[in-house]
Amino acid sequence: MSASCYLITVGVGCAIALVNAGSCASQTLPMTSPSQRAIAQTNLSDYFKQPDATVQSVKAIDLIPILAIELGHTAPNSKISNSAPSSLDPSPNPLLFPTKPSEVEIQATQPITLQQAIELARRNNQDLQVAQLELERSRAGLREAEAALFPTVDLQTDFAGGRSAESELQIEAQREAQRNLPRQLRQNIPDERTSTSLNAAVAFNYDIFTGGRRISQIRAAREQVRFNQLEVERLLAQTRLDVSNAYYDLQQADEQVRISESAVRNATRSLQDAQSLFEAGLGTRFDVLRAQVQLARENQNLVSARAARQTARRQLARLLSLSQSIDLSAADPVAIAGLWNQSLEQSIVLAFQNRAELQQQLAQRNISRHQRRIELAARKPQVGVFFNYNLLDVFNDGLGLADGYSAGARLRWNLFDGGAANARARQREADIAIAETQFANQRDRVRFQVEQAYFNLQSNLENIQTASAALEQATEALRLARLRFQAGVGTQTEVINSENDLTRAEGDRLRAILDYNRALASLERAISGSPNLTGIRP
Repeated sequence: MSASCYLITVGVGCAIALVNAGSCASQTLPMTSPSQRAIAQTNLSDYFKQPDATVQSVKAIDLIPILAIELGHTAPNSKISNSAPSSLDPSPNPLLFPTKPSEVEIQATQPITLQQAIELARRNNQDLQVAQLELERSRAGLREAEAALFPTVDLQTDFAGGRSAESELQIEAQREAQRNLPRQLRQNIPDERTSTSLNAAVAFNYDIFTGGRRISQIRAAREQVRFNQLEVERLLAQTRLDVSNAYYDLQQADEQVRISESAVRNATRSLQDAQSLFEAGLGTRFDVLRAQVQLARENQNLVSARAARQTARRQLARLLSLSQSIDLSAADPVAIAGLWNQSLEQSIVLAFQNRAELQQQLAQRNISRHQRRIELAARKPQVGVFFNYNLLDVFNDGLGLADGYSAGARLRWNLFDGGAANARARQREADIAIAETQFANQRDRVRFQVEQAYFNLQSNLENIQTASAALEQATEALRLARLRFQAGVGTQTEVINSENDLTRAEGDRLRAILDYNRALASLERAISGSPNLTGIRP
Protein backbone atom coordinates (compact mmCIF):
# COMPACT_ATOMS: atom_id res chain seq x y z
CA MET A 1 0.00 0.00 0.00
CA SER A 2 1.37 3.43 -0.98
CA ALA A 3 1.73 6.26 1.50
CA SER A 4 -1.20 8.18 -0.01
CA CYS A 5 -3.51 5.18 0.22
CA TYR A 6 -2.49 4.62 3.80
CA LEU A 7 -3.24 8.23 4.67
CA ILE A 8 -6.67 8.00 3.02
CA THR A 9 -7.45 4.80 4.95
CA VAL A 10 -6.47 6.30 8.26
CA GLY A 11 -8.36 9.50 7.50
CA VAL A 12 -11.60 7.71 6.66
CA GLY A 13 -11.29 5.55 9.75
CA CYS A 14 -10.71 8.56 11.96
CA ALA A 15 -13.70 10.34 10.46
CA ILE A 16 -15.96 7.36 11.22
CA ALA A 17 -14.53 7.17 14.70
CA LEU A 18 -15.17 10.85 15.37
CA VAL A 19 -18.76 10.56 14.18
CA ASN A 20 -19.52 7.44 16.27
CA ALA A 21 -17.38 7.97 19.37
CA GLY A 22 -19.77 10.32 21.14
CA SER A 23 -22.91 8.26 20.64
CA CYS A 24 -21.07 5.05 21.42
CA ALA A 25 -19.80 6.31 24.74
CA SER A 26 -22.95 8.11 25.82
CA GLN A 27 -25.73 5.84 24.57
CA THR A 28 -24.51 2.26 24.65
CA LEU A 29 -21.88 2.11 27.33
CA PRO A 30 -23.06 2.45 30.94
CA MET A 31 -20.49 4.57 32.76
CA THR A 32 -19.94 4.44 36.47
CA SER A 33 -21.00 7.41 38.52
CA PRO A 34 -18.64 9.36 40.80
CA SER A 35 -20.19 7.65 43.80
CA GLN A 36 -19.52 4.27 42.25
CA ARG A 37 -15.92 5.18 41.61
CA ALA A 38 -15.61 6.43 45.17
CA ILE A 39 -16.88 3.13 46.51
CA ALA A 40 -14.54 1.25 44.22
CA GLN A 41 -11.64 3.21 45.74
CA THR A 42 -12.78 2.67 49.34
CA ASN A 43 -12.00 -0.41 51.36
CA LEU A 44 -15.51 -1.20 52.53
CA SER A 45 -14.34 -4.12 54.65
CA ASP A 46 -13.07 -1.55 57.15
CA TYR A 47 -16.65 -1.10 58.30
CA PHE A 48 -16.47 -4.54 59.87
CA LYS A 49 -13.63 -3.39 62.08
CA GLN A 50 -15.41 -0.41 63.61
CA PRO A 51 -16.26 -1.16 67.26
CA ASP A 52 -19.83 -0.52 68.21
CA ALA A 53 -21.44 -2.50 70.98
CA THR A 54 -24.85 -0.93 70.51
CA VAL A 55 -27.42 -2.91 68.63
CA GLN A 56 -29.54 -0.48 66.70
CA SER A 57 -33.26 -1.05 66.45
CA VAL A 58 -33.97 -1.13 62.74
CA LYS A 59 -36.66 -3.36 61.28
CA ALA A 60 -35.87 -5.54 58.34
CA ILE A 61 -38.70 -4.04 56.35
CA ASP A 62 -37.21 -0.61 56.91
CA LEU A 63 -33.96 -1.40 55.15
CA ILE A 64 -33.49 1.01 52.28
CA PRO A 65 -30.73 1.39 49.71
CA ILE A 66 -28.26 3.75 51.33
CA LEU A 67 -25.13 3.61 49.21
CA ALA A 68 -24.99 5.05 45.73
CA ILE A 69 -24.32 1.82 43.88
CA GLU A 70 -27.23 1.66 41.49
CA LEU A 71 -27.44 -0.36 38.32
CA GLY A 72 -29.24 0.79 35.23
CA HIS A 73 -32.32 2.80 36.08
CA THR A 74 -33.72 4.32 39.20
CA ALA A 75 -37.33 3.45 39.89
CA PRO A 76 -39.75 6.22 40.76
CA ASN A 77 -39.87 5.47 44.47
CA SER A 78 -41.34 8.88 45.23
CA LYS A 79 -44.54 7.84 43.53
CA ILE A 80 -44.92 4.63 45.48
CA SER A 81 -46.47 4.57 48.93
CA ASN A 82 -44.75 2.79 51.77
CA SER A 83 -47.82 0.66 52.35
CA ALA A 84 -48.88 -2.01 49.90
CA PRO A 85 -52.11 -1.26 48.02
CA SER A 86 -55.11 -3.32 49.03
CA SER A 87 -55.74 -4.16 45.38
CA LEU A 88 -52.89 -6.67 45.61
CA ASP A 89 -54.69 -8.72 48.25
CA PRO A 90 -56.01 -12.07 47.06
CA SER A 91 -59.63 -13.09 47.03
CA PRO A 92 -61.03 -13.49 50.57
CA ASN A 93 -62.30 -16.92 49.52
CA PRO A 94 -59.43 -19.39 50.12
CA LEU A 95 -61.30 -22.04 48.11
CA LEU A 96 -61.42 -19.93 44.94
CA PHE A 97 -60.78 -22.21 41.98
CA PRO A 98 -60.52 -20.44 38.61
CA THR A 99 -62.06 -22.39 35.74
CA LYS A 100 -61.68 -19.92 32.86
CA PRO A 101 -58.49 -18.67 31.14
CA SER A 102 -59.67 -15.08 31.61
CA GLU A 103 -59.66 -15.55 35.40
CA VAL A 104 -55.91 -16.25 35.47
CA GLU A 105 -54.86 -13.85 32.73
CA ILE A 106 -52.40 -11.18 33.85
CA GLN A 107 -54.24 -7.87 33.74
CA ALA A 108 -51.61 -5.49 35.16
CA THR A 109 -48.03 -5.27 36.39
CA GLN A 110 -47.64 -3.51 39.72
CA PRO A 111 -44.24 -2.11 40.80
CA ILE A 112 -43.63 -2.61 44.51
CA THR A 113 -40.79 -1.97 46.94
CA LEU A 114 -39.19 -4.52 49.22
CA GLN A 115 -40.96 -3.00 52.19
CA GLN A 116 -44.32 -3.36 50.46
CA ALA A 117 -43.53 -6.94 49.52
CA ILE A 118 -42.79 -7.84 53.15
CA GLU A 119 -45.99 -6.12 54.28
CA LEU A 120 -47.99 -8.10 51.73
CA ALA A 121 -46.39 -11.32 52.91
CA ARG A 122 -47.39 -10.52 56.47
CA ARG A 123 -50.97 -9.94 55.37
CA ASN A 124 -51.37 -12.77 52.88
CA ASN A 125 -48.98 -15.61 53.74
CA GLN A 126 -50.99 -18.77 54.43
CA ASP A 127 -48.38 -20.30 56.71
CA LEU A 128 -48.49 -17.22 58.91
CA GLN A 129 -52.27 -17.34 58.97
CA VAL A 130 -52.20 -20.98 60.06
CA ALA A 131 -49.64 -20.17 62.77
CA GLN A 132 -51.86 -17.34 64.06
CA LEU A 133 -54.83 -19.70 64.22
CA GLU A 134 -52.78 -22.28 66.10
CA LEU A 135 -51.75 -19.56 68.55
CA GLU A 136 -55.39 -18.65 69.15
CA ARG A 137 -56.18 -22.32 69.67
CA SER A 138 -53.43 -22.69 72.28
CA ARG A 139 -54.69 -19.58 74.08
CA ALA A 140 -58.13 -21.15 74.23
CA GLY A 141 -56.48 -24.31 75.61
CA LEU A 142 -54.85 -22.21 78.33
CA ARG A 143 -58.20 -20.74 79.31
CA GLU A 144 -59.61 -24.27 79.47
CA ALA A 145 -56.79 -25.38 81.80
CA GLU A 146 -57.22 -22.32 84.03
CA ALA A 147 -60.93 -23.11 84.40
CA ALA A 148 -59.93 -26.00 86.68
CA LEU A 149 -59.03 -23.42 89.35
CA PHE A 150 -62.73 -22.75 89.85
CA PRO A 151 -65.48 -25.03 91.15
CA THR A 152 -68.10 -26.51 88.87
CA VAL A 153 -71.79 -25.80 89.47
CA ASP A 154 -74.39 -27.86 87.64
CA LEU A 155 -78.11 -27.16 87.54
CA GLN A 156 -80.61 -29.73 86.32
CA THR A 157 -84.37 -29.19 86.15
CA ASP A 158 -87.04 -31.62 84.98
CA PHE A 159 -90.69 -30.71 84.45
CA ALA A 160 -92.65 -33.73 83.33
CA GLY A 161 -96.21 -34.97 82.95
CA GLY A 162 -97.50 -38.36 81.93
CA ARG A 163 -99.62 -41.45 82.57
CA SER A 164 -98.35 -44.86 83.45
CA ALA A 165 -99.85 -48.22 82.48
CA GLU A 166 -99.64 -49.35 86.12
CA SER A 167 -101.89 -46.55 87.41
CA GLU A 168 -104.36 -47.28 84.61
CA LEU A 169 -104.67 -50.91 85.67
CA GLN A 170 -105.07 -49.97 89.33
CA ILE A 171 -107.97 -47.61 88.59
CA GLU A 172 -109.75 -50.20 86.45
CA ALA A 173 -109.32 -52.88 89.15
CA GLN A 174 -110.74 -50.62 91.82
CA ARG A 175 -113.79 -49.84 89.69
CA GLU A 176 -114.38 -53.51 88.94
CA ALA A 177 -114.35 -54.28 92.65
CA GLN A 178 -116.86 -51.52 93.28
CA ARG A 179 -119.39 -53.05 90.91
CA ASN A 180 -119.82 -56.13 93.11
CA LEU A 181 -120.64 -54.07 96.20
CA PRO A 182 -124.02 -52.70 97.19
CA ARG A 183 -124.67 -49.20 96.04
CA GLN A 184 -124.56 -47.76 99.56
CA LEU A 185 -121.07 -49.24 100.07
CA ARG A 186 -119.53 -48.02 96.82
CA GLN A 187 -116.86 -45.26 96.97
CA ASN A 188 -116.08 -42.57 94.49
CA ILE A 189 -112.80 -43.43 92.78
CA PRO A 190 -111.05 -40.33 91.31
CA ASP A 191 -109.95 -40.60 87.69
CA GLU A 192 -106.34 -39.39 88.11
CA ARG A 193 -104.68 -41.14 85.26
CA THR A 194 -102.01 -38.39 84.68
CA SER A 195 -99.37 -36.87 86.98
CA THR A 196 -97.22 -33.70 86.71
CA SER A 197 -93.98 -33.21 88.60
CA LEU A 198 -91.09 -30.75 89.00
CA ASN A 199 -87.61 -31.98 89.92
CA ALA A 200 -84.65 -29.59 90.31
CA ALA A 201 -81.09 -30.33 91.48
CA VAL A 202 -77.94 -28.23 92.02
CA ALA A 203 -74.53 -29.87 92.26
CA PHE A 204 -71.36 -28.15 93.48
CA ASN A 205 -67.97 -29.85 93.07
CA TYR A 206 -64.43 -28.65 93.70
CA ASP A 207 -61.12 -30.49 93.66
CA ILE A 208 -59.06 -29.41 96.66
CA PHE A 209 -55.99 -31.51 95.96
CA THR A 210 -55.07 -33.07 92.62
CA GLY A 211 -51.51 -34.18 93.25
CA GLY A 212 -50.10 -31.32 91.15
CA ARG A 213 -52.08 -32.28 88.04
CA ARG A 214 -54.08 -29.05 87.79
CA ILE A 215 -51.18 -26.61 88.16
CA SER A 216 -49.02 -28.69 85.80
CA GLN A 217 -51.74 -28.62 83.17
CA ILE A 218 -51.92 -24.84 83.43
CA ARG A 219 -48.15 -24.44 83.18
CA ALA A 220 -47.97 -26.80 80.22
CA ALA A 221 -50.70 -24.81 78.46
CA ARG A 222 -48.79 -21.57 79.10
CA GLU A 223 -45.64 -23.06 77.62
CA GLN A 224 -47.64 -24.21 74.61
CA VAL A 225 -48.88 -20.64 74.09
CA ARG A 226 -45.28 -19.42 74.32
CA PHE A 227 -44.18 -22.09 71.84
CA ASN A 228 -46.83 -21.00 69.33
CA GLN A 229 -45.92 -17.34 69.83
CA LEU A 230 -42.33 -18.21 69.02
CA GLU A 231 -43.52 -20.14 65.98
CA VAL A 232 -45.30 -17.04 64.67
CA GLU A 233 -42.12 -15.05 65.30
CA ARG A 234 -40.02 -17.67 63.51
CA LEU A 235 -42.32 -17.74 60.49
CA LEU A 236 -42.30 -13.94 60.33
CA ALA A 237 -38.51 -13.93 60.23
CA GLN A 238 -38.37 -16.73 57.68
CA THR A 239 -41.01 -15.04 55.55
CA ARG A 240 -39.00 -11.80 55.55
CA LEU A 241 -35.96 -13.75 54.41
CA ASP A 242 -37.83 -15.66 51.70
CA VAL A 243 -39.51 -12.53 50.38
CA SER A 244 -36.23 -10.59 50.46
CA ASN A 245 -34.44 -13.30 48.48
CA ALA A 246 -37.29 -13.51 45.98
CA TYR A 247 -37.26 -9.73 45.62
CA TYR A 248 -33.50 -9.73 45.05
CA ASP A 249 -33.96 -12.47 42.47
CA LEU A 250 -36.50 -10.25 40.71
CA GLN A 251 -34.09 -7.31 40.83
CA GLN A 252 -31.35 -9.49 39.38
CA ALA A 253 -33.67 -10.69 36.63
CA ASP A 254 -34.73 -7.13 35.81
CA GLU A 255 -31.13 -5.92 35.69
CA GLN A 256 -30.06 -8.93 33.67
CA VAL A 257 -32.63 -7.92 31.05
CA ARG A 258 -31.20 -4.41 31.07
CA ILE A 259 -27.65 -5.75 30.72
CA SER A 260 -28.73 -8.00 27.86
CA GLU A 261 -30.47 -5.10 26.14
CA SER A 262 -27.30 -3.04 26.53
CA ALA A 263 -25.28 -5.91 25.07
CA VAL A 264 -27.67 -6.08 22.10
CA ARG A 265 -27.23 -2.36 21.52
CA ASN A 266 -23.46 -2.72 21.69
CA ALA A 267 -23.52 -5.65 19.29
CA THR A 268 -25.81 -3.72 16.96
CA ARG A 269 -23.40 -0.78 17.04
CA SER A 270 -20.46 -3.05 16.28
CA LEU A 271 -22.36 -4.55 13.36
CA GLN A 272 -23.08 -1.07 12.01
CA ASP A 273 -19.40 -0.14 12.32
CA ALA A 274 -18.34 -3.33 10.55
CA GLN A 275 -20.83 -2.75 7.77
CA SER A 276 -19.72 0.88 7.36
CA LEU A 277 -16.07 -0.10 7.08
CA PHE A 278 -16.93 -2.93 4.71
CA GLU A 279 -18.94 -0.60 2.45
CA ALA A 280 -16.06 1.91 2.52
CA GLY A 281 -13.66 -0.82 1.45
CA LEU A 282 -11.78 -0.68 4.73
CA GLY A 283 -13.22 -3.81 6.35
CA THR A 284 -13.86 -7.41 5.48
CA ARG A 285 -16.93 -9.58 5.06
CA PHE A 286 -15.57 -11.75 7.86
CA ASP A 287 -15.82 -8.86 10.33
CA VAL A 288 -19.45 -8.33 9.33
CA LEU A 289 -20.27 -12.01 9.77
CA ARG A 290 -18.63 -12.12 13.19
CA ALA A 291 -20.60 -9.05 14.24
CA GLN A 292 -23.82 -10.67 13.04
CA VAL A 293 -23.05 -13.84 15.00
CA GLN A 294 -22.34 -11.78 18.11
CA LEU A 295 -25.64 -9.90 17.73
CA ALA A 296 -27.57 -13.16 17.31
CA ARG A 297 -25.95 -14.54 20.46
CA GLU A 298 -26.86 -11.44 22.46
CA ASN A 299 -30.45 -11.59 21.20
CA GLN A 300 -30.67 -15.17 22.44
CA ASN A 301 -29.36 -14.10 25.83
CA LEU A 302 -31.97 -11.33 25.92
CA VAL A 303 -34.81 -13.76 25.22
CA SER A 304 -33.59 -16.04 28.02
CA ALA A 305 -33.24 -13.09 30.41
CA ARG A 306 -36.82 -11.98 29.74
CA ALA A 307 -38.10 -15.49 30.40
CA ALA A 308 -36.15 -15.62 33.68
CA ARG A 309 -37.60 -12.23 34.65
CA GLN A 310 -41.13 -13.47 34.14
CA THR A 311 -40.40 -16.54 36.23
CA ALA A 312 -38.98 -14.38 39.04
CA ARG A 313 -42.09 -12.20 38.95
CA ARG A 314 -44.39 -15.17 39.33
CA GLN A 315 -42.26 -16.61 42.12
CA LEU A 316 -42.60 -13.41 44.15
CA ALA A 317 -46.32 -13.25 43.39
CA ARG A 318 -46.69 -16.80 44.70
CA LEU A 319 -44.92 -15.99 47.96
CA LEU A 320 -47.16 -12.97 48.47
CA SER A 321 -50.34 -14.90 47.61
CA LEU A 322 -51.46 -12.20 45.20
CA SER A 323 -54.51 -12.05 43.04
CA GLN A 324 -54.41 -14.34 40.02
CA SER A 325 -54.46 -11.41 37.59
CA ILE A 326 -51.62 -9.31 39.09
CA ASP A 327 -47.96 -9.38 38.13
CA LEU A 328 -45.10 -7.62 39.92
CA SER A 329 -41.98 -5.66 39.12
CA ALA A 330 -39.24 -4.34 41.39
CA ALA A 331 -39.52 -0.64 42.21
CA ASP A 332 -36.37 -0.40 44.32
CA PRO A 333 -33.09 0.27 42.52
CA VAL A 334 -30.31 -2.26 42.96
CA ALA A 335 -28.15 -0.87 45.75
CA ILE A 336 -26.36 -1.96 48.89
CA ALA A 337 -29.01 -2.46 51.56
CA GLY A 338 -26.87 -1.53 54.55
CA LEU A 339 -23.74 -2.27 56.54
CA TRP A 340 -23.46 -4.74 59.39
CA ASN A 341 -22.36 -3.04 62.56
CA GLN A 342 -21.49 -6.01 64.79
CA SER A 343 -18.45 -8.22 65.13
CA LEU A 344 -18.70 -11.94 64.51
CA GLU A 345 -18.61 -12.73 68.22
CA GLN A 346 -21.30 -10.16 69.02
CA SER A 347 -23.45 -11.56 66.23
CA ILE A 348 -23.17 -15.11 67.58
CA VAL A 349 -24.12 -14.04 71.10
CA LEU A 350 -27.09 -12.06 69.80
CA ALA A 351 -28.25 -15.08 67.85
CA PHE A 352 -28.08 -17.29 70.94
CA GLN A 353 -30.10 -14.73 72.88
CA ASN A 354 -32.78 -14.00 70.33
CA ARG A 355 -33.36 -16.94 68.00
CA ALA A 356 -36.92 -18.21 68.31
CA GLU A 357 -35.86 -21.77 67.47
CA LEU A 358 -33.71 -22.03 70.59
CA GLN A 359 -36.47 -20.65 72.78
CA GLN A 360 -38.88 -23.14 71.21
CA GLN A 361 -36.71 -26.08 72.24
CA LEU A 362 -36.65 -24.78 75.81
CA ALA A 363 -40.43 -24.33 75.74
CA GLN A 364 -40.86 -27.89 74.45
CA ARG A 365 -38.61 -29.15 77.25
CA ASN A 366 -40.75 -27.34 79.83
CA ILE A 367 -43.92 -28.77 78.30
CA SER A 368 -42.54 -32.30 78.63
CA ARG A 369 -41.55 -31.63 82.26
CA HIS A 370 -45.07 -30.48 83.14
CA GLN A 371 -46.59 -33.42 81.26
CA ARG A 372 -44.43 -35.77 83.32
CA ARG A 373 -45.85 -34.28 86.52
CA ILE A 374 -49.35 -34.70 85.10
CA GLU A 375 -48.72 -38.40 84.49
CA LEU A 376 -47.28 -38.94 87.98
CA ALA A 377 -50.25 -37.11 89.54
CA ALA A 378 -52.45 -40.05 88.53
CA ARG A 379 -50.75 -42.09 91.27
CA LYS A 380 -51.47 -39.54 93.99
CA PRO A 381 -54.71 -39.13 95.98
CA GLN A 382 -57.36 -36.80 94.64
CA VAL A 383 -59.40 -34.90 97.23
CA GLY A 384 -62.53 -32.93 96.47
CA VAL A 385 -65.66 -31.58 98.13
CA PHE A 386 -69.24 -31.66 96.91
CA PHE A 387 -72.65 -30.27 97.78
CA ASN A 388 -75.93 -31.36 96.22
CA TYR A 389 -79.41 -29.87 96.71
CA ASN A 390 -82.59 -31.14 95.08
CA LEU A 391 -86.23 -30.06 95.01
CA LEU A 392 -89.23 -32.27 94.13
CA ASP A 393 -92.94 -31.51 93.73
CA VAL A 394 -95.64 -33.80 92.34
CA PHE A 395 -98.57 -31.52 91.71
CA ASN A 396 -101.48 -34.01 91.86
CA ASP A 397 -100.41 -36.18 94.81
CA GLY A 398 -102.02 -33.97 97.40
CA LEU A 399 -98.68 -33.41 99.11
CA GLY A 400 -96.55 -30.29 99.29
CA LEU A 401 -93.07 -29.41 98.10
CA ALA A 402 -90.13 -31.57 99.27
CA ASP A 403 -86.39 -30.84 99.22
CA GLY A 404 -83.14 -32.41 100.39
CA TYR A 405 -79.40 -31.96 100.27
CA SER A 406 -76.10 -33.76 100.67
CA ALA A 407 -72.58 -32.52 101.35
CA GLY A 408 -69.23 -34.12 101.94
CA ALA A 409 -65.72 -34.82 100.78
CA ARG A 410 -64.50 -37.33 98.27
CA LEU A 411 -61.18 -39.20 98.13
CA ARG A 412 -59.98 -41.01 95.04
CA TRP A 413 -56.71 -42.88 95.01
CA ASN A 414 -55.57 -45.20 92.27
CA LEU A 415 -53.52 -47.69 94.24
CA PHE A 416 -52.51 -49.86 91.33
CA ASP A 417 -52.70 -49.27 87.55
CA GLY A 418 -50.27 -51.91 86.36
CA GLY A 419 -47.44 -49.37 85.98
CA ALA A 420 -49.20 -47.33 83.26
CA ALA A 421 -48.59 -43.96 84.96
CA ASN A 422 -44.89 -44.64 85.47
CA ALA A 423 -44.55 -45.76 81.86
CA ARG A 424 -46.14 -42.55 80.63
CA ALA A 425 -43.82 -40.56 82.93
CA ARG A 426 -40.79 -42.30 81.41
CA GLN A 427 -42.01 -41.32 77.96
CA ARG A 428 -42.08 -37.70 79.03
CA GLU A 429 -38.55 -38.06 80.46
CA ALA A 430 -37.41 -39.24 77.05
CA ASP A 431 -39.13 -36.20 75.51
CA ILE A 432 -37.17 -33.96 77.88
CA ALA A 433 -33.88 -35.54 76.83
CA ILE A 434 -34.83 -35.20 73.16
CA ALA A 435 -35.62 -31.49 73.58
CA GLU A 436 -32.30 -30.89 75.33
CA THR A 437 -30.39 -32.69 72.57
CA GLN A 438 -32.25 -30.78 69.89
CA PHE A 439 -31.45 -27.54 71.69
CA ALA A 440 -27.73 -28.30 71.54
CA ASN A 441 -28.02 -29.26 67.89
CA GLN A 442 -30.00 -26.12 67.08
CA ARG A 443 -27.48 -23.97 68.95
CA ASP A 444 -24.62 -25.29 66.84
CA ARG A 445 -26.69 -24.84 63.68
CA VAL A 446 -27.45 -21.23 64.62
CA ARG A 447 -23.78 -20.49 65.13
CA PHE A 448 -22.92 -21.97 61.75
CA GLN A 449 -25.66 -19.94 60.07
CA VAL A 450 -24.31 -16.74 61.61
CA GLU A 451 -20.74 -17.53 60.61
CA GLN A 452 -21.72 -18.52 57.07
CA ALA A 453 -23.77 -15.36 56.51
CA TYR A 454 -21.09 -13.18 58.09
CA PHE A 455 -18.28 -14.56 55.93
CA ASN A 456 -20.44 -14.30 52.81
CA LEU A 457 -21.17 -10.70 53.73
CA GLN A 458 -17.49 -9.90 54.02
CA SER A 459 -16.52 -11.57 50.77
CA ASN A 460 -19.32 -9.97 48.79
CA LEU A 461 -18.44 -6.57 50.22
CA GLU A 462 -14.92 -7.00 48.84
CA ASN A 463 -16.37 -8.27 45.57
CA ILE A 464 -18.42 -5.11 45.16
CA GLN A 465 -15.28 -3.05 45.33
CA THR A 466 -13.47 -5.27 42.85
CA ALA A 467 -16.43 -5.57 40.47
CA SER A 468 -17.02 -1.82 40.42
CA ALA A 469 -13.42 -1.20 39.46
CA ALA A 470 -13.55 -3.95 36.84
CA LEU A 471 -16.71 -2.48 35.33
CA GLU A 472 -15.11 0.90 34.92
CA GLN A 473 -12.07 -0.70 33.31
CA ALA A 474 -14.21 -2.81 30.97
CA THR A 475 -16.17 0.27 29.92
CA GLU A 476 -13.02 2.15 29.05
CA ALA A 477 -11.52 -0.89 27.28
CA LEU A 478 -14.56 -1.22 25.01
CA ARG A 479 -14.45 2.44 24.16
CA LEU A 480 -10.78 2.21 23.13
CA ALA A 481 -11.28 -1.07 21.25
CA ARG A 482 -14.08 0.43 19.21
CA LEU A 483 -12.06 3.57 18.41
CA ARG A 484 -9.12 1.39 17.33
CA PHE A 485 -11.36 -0.69 15.11
CA GLN A 486 -13.00 2.35 13.56
CA ALA A 487 -9.56 3.82 12.90
CA GLY A 488 -8.46 0.64 11.20
CA VAL A 489 -5.71 -0.21 13.68
CA GLY A 490 -7.75 -2.69 15.78
CA THR A 491 -9.62 -5.89 15.05
CA GLN A 492 -13.22 -6.97 15.34
CA THR A 493 -12.10 -9.68 17.73
CA GLU A 494 -10.89 -7.04 20.18
CA VAL A 495 -14.27 -5.28 20.01
CA ILE A 496 -16.24 -8.48 20.55
CA ASN A 497 -14.00 -9.54 23.43
CA SER A 498 -14.36 -6.11 25.02
CA GLU A 499 -18.15 -6.27 24.65
CA ASN A 500 -18.18 -9.67 26.35
CA ASP A 501 -15.92 -8.35 29.09
CA LEU A 502 -18.24 -5.41 29.69
CA THR A 503 -21.33 -7.63 29.83
CA ARG A 504 -19.55 -9.98 32.21
CA ALA A 505 -18.34 -7.07 34.39
CA GLU A 506 -21.85 -5.66 34.65
CA GLY A 507 -23.19 -9.06 35.63
CA ASP A 508 -20.41 -9.55 38.19
CA ARG A 509 -21.14 -6.25 39.89
CA LEU A 510 -24.86 -6.98 39.86
CA ARG A 511 -24.31 -10.37 41.47
CA ALA A 512 -21.86 -8.95 44.00
CA ILE A 513 -24.34 -6.33 45.21
CA LEU A 514 -27.33 -8.67 45.32
CA ASP A 515 -25.32 -11.49 46.89
CA TYR A 516 -24.26 -8.99 49.52
CA ASN A 517 -27.89 -8.05 50.15
CA ARG A 518 -28.84 -11.73 50.34
CA ALA A 519 -26.06 -12.36 52.84
CA LEU A 520 -27.19 -9.34 54.86
CA ALA A 521 -30.76 -10.65 54.94
CA SER A 522 -29.50 -14.12 55.91
CA LEU A 523 -27.35 -12.66 58.69
CA GLU A 524 -30.27 -10.68 60.06
CA ARG A 525 -32.37 -13.84 59.97
CA ALA A 526 -29.62 -15.79 61.71
CA ILE A 527 -29.27 -13.16 64.44
CA SER A 528 -32.85 -12.93 65.56
CA GLY A 529 -36.41 -13.75 64.66
CA SER A 530 -37.44 -10.42 66.13
CA PRO A 531 -37.58 -7.48 63.70
CA ASN A 532 -36.58 -5.13 66.52
CA LEU A 533 -33.05 -6.47 66.91
CA THR A 534 -30.54 -6.03 64.13
CA GLY A 535 -27.00 -4.99 63.58
CA ILE A 536 -27.59 -3.07 60.40
CA ARG A 537 -26.21 0.44 60.27
CA PRO A 538 -27.44 2.85 57.58
